[in-house]
Amino acid sequence: MSEEPGGPGRAPRDARHAWARLRRAGSPRPSRSNLLAMLLAAALGFAIIAQVRQTSIQGLETLREDELVRIFADVDQDGDQLSGEVRDLQSSLDLLKSRTTGEQEAQRAAQQRLDALGILAGTAPATGPGVLVRIDDPQGKVRQTIILDAVQELRAAGAEAIQVGSVRVVASTWFADTDAGISVSGTEVRPPYLIRAIGDSDTLAGAMQIPGGVTATVRRAGAEATVEIQDKVEVGALLSVRTPQYARPVPTPTP
Repeated sequence: MSEEPGGPGRAPRDARHAWARLRRAGSPRPSRSNLLAMLLAAALGFAIIAQVRQTSIQGLETLREDELVRIFADVDQDGDQLSGEVRDLQSSLDLLKSRTTGEQEAQRAAQQRLDALGILAGTAPATGPGVLVRIDDPQGKVRQTIILDAVQELRAAGAEAIQVGSVRVVASTWFADTDAGISVSGTEVRPPYLIRAIGDSDTLAGAMQIPGGVTATVRRAGAEATVEIQDKVEVGALLSVRTPQYARPVPTPTP
């Protein structure tokens, strides 16, 4: 039995032919218009690349005069602004340096003054050249007046720190006689009496040995005094600071 035209066997073949025609229609054809479009696109790309390269090479040469003037004005303005910022930063740096230097100098001066006041007040230990005065008194004939004279002579000779026995000598130090020796501000000191003094060694030694001075007075009392010059004298006794009961500092007037 033969198939009728347009029967079931013909439909698949028609579908395949339809898809083949669609693929041929969608495929690019090397026509003259397509070739011309491709050439124009290539020429345009080449022209763009050449223009960019030429602009990079020529730089400012292709700009107009007014454009150059505007660019130079912007550059000058930016330069002036940067120069101003540099000046401000330099001024700030100089101010910080001077302020830091001033603060360091003030701290150094304050520390020096504090150290000096501590030595004078007896609240800080001291060391330096000076003399060691030793008074041997086996018979107990040396009175507090002799020790006080020795301290006064050392002060007058420029002693900056003095220690009698284990007691620091300051402006408020007092001396008194006891049965076994002398009392220095309430602390009993027994012979041999050791007096340490810091200052110019030769001047201090000379003050102890002047005719009719301390050493001569000690000998008349039946004791013996020796003066030893030393390169390093240690005055380590410290005085406790007490709050004054009556005295008050005078307020500093405001400038």
